[in-house]
Amino acid sequence: MSLRPFKKQRCIGSTAEHCCVPLCEASAKYNTVLSFHTFPVDKDLCKTWIVNIRRDSFTITNHTRVCSRHFLQEDLIEPPKTNGRRTLRKGAVPVLFQWNNYSVPVSRPSVWQRRKRPSDEPLGEEEPVEENHLFEHDYCAVPDPAALDLALQQTDELREEVERLRSQIEDLSVRQRFCLRRFASSDEDIRFYTRFATYNHLMAFWSLIEPSTGKMLRITRARAASKKNQDIIPCPATKSLQPIDEFFLFMNYLSLGLKQRDLAHRFNISQSTIPDASL
Repeated sequence: MSLRPFKKQRCIGSTAEHCCVPLCEASAKYNTVLSFHTFPVDKDLCKTWIVNIRRDSFTITNHTRVCSRHFLQEDLIEPPKTNGRRTLRKGAVPVLFQWNNYSVPVSRPSVWQRRKRPSDEPLGEEEPVEENHLFEHDYCAVPDPAALDLALQQTDELREEVERLRSQIEDLSVRQRFCLRRFASSDEDIRFYTRFATYNHLMAFWSLIEPSTGKMLRITRARAASKKNQDIIPCPATKSLQPIDEFFLFMNYLSLGLKQRDLAHRFNISQSTIPDASL
């Protein structure tokens, strides 16, 4: 937005009012076009004026003015009479200054306006592509609320997708492993492998013995052979299963009479780490 040219001409009887905007030399004594406006009474609007004109620790007096060259044309209300006084539109703020070449930046289009959409027009000759002009970044620009909402929605959708995939991977891993959790939903399988009536009965029994699992002595055949003719020293072996799955393995041994090699293949562990129930 360009400024209207004005002449510096001494006005007889005019007050010695000057524009308080930095780098602005406009004076009420030497102009016939400009008008000078006082700061608004509203505190919030007044703070906006002070921030826009870049004045820190600024004291406003009855003679503090901002000239009309710093306001948009649509913010100025011309007087109905020739000798009338120009006024400002309610809520107007100064936005035109020397440091921004007395112009306002072009408004950035919203996300809805920037998004490409398929055209219903028939395909024809391609229109010439306009060159993209790079504009200086406006560090005072506020992000478009629509863009923030879209980003948050996409983040939530991605988070839900990650949780769904993680759950699927975990379920697939459980179905591929031979463990208690794999048969938790089938009381018939629980009775076959453990002789407990239901899964809830098994878990109730496990809750009674779980506090003592840390004191259990795990003796394998390999350890028993190395300690033959010697006193067994309480030294827990390295565990390769969770305690509850060790209990499930032991119940498989009692219920089905499976051999250690079969149990090692089922639970995918080394045969030497399976506790020897016959000792």
